[in-house]
Amino acid sequence: MTADDVVNVYKNDGALLQGHFLLSSGLHSDTYLQSAKVLQNPEHAAALCAAMVAGIPADLRQQIQCVVGPAMGAVLVSYECGRALGLRSLFTERENGEMVLRRGFALSPGEAVLVVEDITTTGGSTRECIAAVEAAGGKVVASSAIIDRSAGFQDFDGVPFYPLLRLPVRTWSAEACPLCAAGDVPVKPGSRGLR
Repeated sequence: MTADDVVNVYKNDGALLQGHFLLSSGLHSDTYLQSAKVLQNPEHAAALCAAMVAGIPADLRQQIQCVVGPAMGAVLVSYECGRALGLRSLFTERENGEMVLRRGFALSPGEAVLVVEDITTTGGSTRECIAAVEAAGGKVVASSAIIDRSAGFQDFDGVPFYPLLRLPVRTWSAEACPLCAAGDVPVKPGSRGLR
């Protein structure tokens, strides 16, 4: 799957939006990627996630024993990556403000984990998921995302990062946002904001 293929899936599914958006990270942007609109189509979810795991070096991919993603956005991504690898899939959730494994999910001591996300902007959710996996006894050996819009992560504190697509998207703090300066009000269409 090429970079153009990934962008076209998002465009064709109406998931590449232009406007003024407040991201979950707190940053503002003129571009929003609504992965839920892509992932509602099982064929698209399967193709994107199979391409994600194929982009991880083979020797590292063979070490992975489990896939974990943070809820809500990466539940389907984790599942489809797990399916592509023939491995089980778990997800983390917030409990009292902290990302943890719940619902009876458990990892064996040292179990090799791939942490996945749909979109990475600041990497905060991925870092929280990595911390939750490590707190549960697992060892994160790699991380991935469908789209990295961070413009630069190479790794997460030593955990290698293999996004399917690196798509530089402009972001600003609220104080530096030119759209706010022009009087425009941001909307928050993601999972933690307006629906």
